[in-house]
Amino acid sequence: MTERESIIKNYVDGYNTFNVDKMVVDFDENVIFENIQNGETNMSLSGLTEFREQAEQSKNYFTKRTQTIKSFSHLDNVTEIEIDYYAILGMDFPNGLKSGQELELKGKSIFEFFGDKVIKLTDIC
Repeated sequence: MTERESIIKNYVDGYNTFNVDKMVVDFDENVIFENIQNGETNMSLSGLTEFREQAEQSKNYFTKRTQTIKSFSHLDNVTEIEIDYYAILGMDFPNGLKSGQELELKGKSIFEFFGDKVIKLTDIC
């Protein structure tokens, strides 16, 4: 397993267990995060503080959440993972999704590295 794969697996494990400290341990202070759904960027965050705040807030959105890594693809300073995503909603959402509803999605996450730090994370579904 490469060092990048170890870092990404640690991030995913932290995500799945709602452990924000574990999620961000290998993130650069100036990390950039983007979430893209249906080809449109619906969230963009700059810096570790913003990312941490969003990650803490989003813990309330789910009673359970699991990302399962299906594959890794490495290129230069970027690693892309294909994921299966499962979650149980912990609250009602304005778009009509209800607390207790299950979500199952497929997507990918793109991690950009500088040395052994994540400098950009893009989630796409």
